Amino acid sequence: MAILQYLLASVALVAPVVNGYKGFRTSLTLGDFKEQMEEREMRTALIHPRDTDLEKLYPAQTIQMPIDHFHNDSIYEPHTNETFLLRYWFDASHYQPGGPVIVLQGGETDGAGRLRYLQKGIVAQLSQATNGLGVIFEHRYYGESHPTDDFSTKNLRFLTTDQALADQAYFAQNAVFPGLEHLNLTSHNVPYIAYGGSYAGSVVAFLRKLYPDVYWGAIASSGVPEAIYDYWEYYEAARIYGPSECIEATQKLTHAIDNVLINHTDTEYPQRVKNIFGLGNITRNDDFANAIAQGIAGLQGLNWDPAVNSTEFGHYCGNISSTEVLYPGIAEREEEAKELLAVGGYDEVKLVNQLLNYIGYVDATAVKGCKRRGKSQDDCFTNYDSKFYQQDDITQEWRLWAYQYCFEWGYLQTGSGVPADQLPLISRLINLEFTSTVCREAFNITTPSQVERINKHGGVNISYPRLAHVDGEWDPWRAASPHRIGLPGRESTVSEPFILIEKGVHHWDENGLFPNETRPGLPPKPVADVQKAEAEFVKAWVEEWHKARGTDV
Repeated sequence: MAILQYLLASVALVAPVVNGYKGFRTSLTLGDFKEQMEEREMRTALIHPRDTDLEKLYPAQTIQMPIDHFHNDSIYEPHTNETFLLRYWFDASHYQPGGPVIVLQGGETDGAGRLRYLQKGIVAQLSQATNGLGVIFEHRYYGESHPTDDFSTKNLRFLTTDQALADQAYFAQNAVFPGLEHLNLTSHNVPYIAYGGSYAGSVVAFLRKLYPDVYWGAIASSGVPEAIYDYWEYYEAARIYGPSECIEATQKLTHAIDNVLINHTDTEYPQRVKNIFGLGNITRNDDFANAIAQGIAGLQGLNWDPAVNSTEFGHYCGNISSTEVLYPGIAEREEEAKELLAVGGYDEVKLVNQLLNYIGYVDATAVKGCKRRGKSQDDCFTNYDSKFYQQDDITQEWRLWAYQYCFEWGYLQTGSGVPADQLPLISRLINLEFTSTVCREAFNITTPSQVERINKHGGVNISYPRLAHVDGEWDPWRAASPHRIGLPGRESTVSEPFILIEKGVHHWDENGLFPNETRPGLPPKPVADVQKAEAEFVKAWVEEWHKARGTDV
């Protein structure tokens, strides 16, 4: 069975609940930030039970880390000589003398959320294969690794990729592991291998190139080393690899709605479009366009691992692809749907029912969700609230990744950037002005992201000995990776592995299962094959390190 069929096999056409994907995302809106804050409050209120809690199995350790590694760079003025406690976790259960230290860069989230990779994912697999010691390394500012007392824009000046790279190099040169103090397990004495997925994949790729004497090798999984300000290509993976009926319907319905919202602004029709979706109380047209565009963004959430797989993309496509009306209560809007489609330039019969199913999907996932929260539709869906954006105390974790992409990474996902001869999958009203709202309102960043700060390292052409690039064929971030469609292919070698996971999505090699959790097809063969290959080339790298030093493995 094809991977996509396997992932979507149990997905119902009518989906009252959507499983949102919480991984690497940019172009976040106010609703996303508010959701992050609500989730933070829920985490704080939870009592952490059970001896099997991963944070109890792997107690957090800390290292005193310089806040400012670059006293000659004016962007960090005023400079400081102070340090902060940066967290890390480790597992030495596989370690034997001569083995490497495998360091997973935690990236743009709480490092504790990566502990499953230490227990049964890629870190555990590589550690077991190489007799290595596995580490999860928390990124500065995230989780509990706070260099400053608040997240004001001034105090976020130390939140750069360069500083994060220096953190990871400093760790390798100074690490001490409780219980193993009698061993010198720094990069001066043992090989260090870095692994990272997504943004963290880019970090470890740069780490290998900038600190080659500290990190002997690195695996960039779904790394995005090419920073792109207007990243309209995010939706290209869905357009190329998504179910054709779903993509065609999404393009045509988006185009029809845009034709109404953009070309009939002085008529009653924009309000009627919002009304038919049950979102008539959203004031702004761009907020409305964004509110109905969430389903198509769900491709990134597909994962072969049932524990983390999101069914959002399947729910959406199952609804919008059907030419049979799936929501009886919506059928009464048929005549209005026909008229609005005609105003939008379409008179296809099957598109009427697909629009009705689209309306039903939005009602089940967005409209009813807002009602349950007891808030107005503007409160639920607007991207504009200056008062909210000015909050900057230590609890405002939403500011962290937003600052990073506003300042230097970009990746604003637009519909407006799609070429004029191609129908977009999201509204052209979702433009740079809309997606950069947080940049202006929260950080007073009014110019494009400084992508040159990232692309100076080589972008999609980055290459270095013992630097592996592992990407997913269907990954929405592929266009920012060395596997970008249209680039010349590279030969995959032991020194520079270059692997594309067939029908894979976002860093699919990172997850793992216990032996009693596996079954035929789980993990899928392309994932099992790449994980086996990673173990083999990392073992070869470790052997090369020992050979270069004349030591025994």
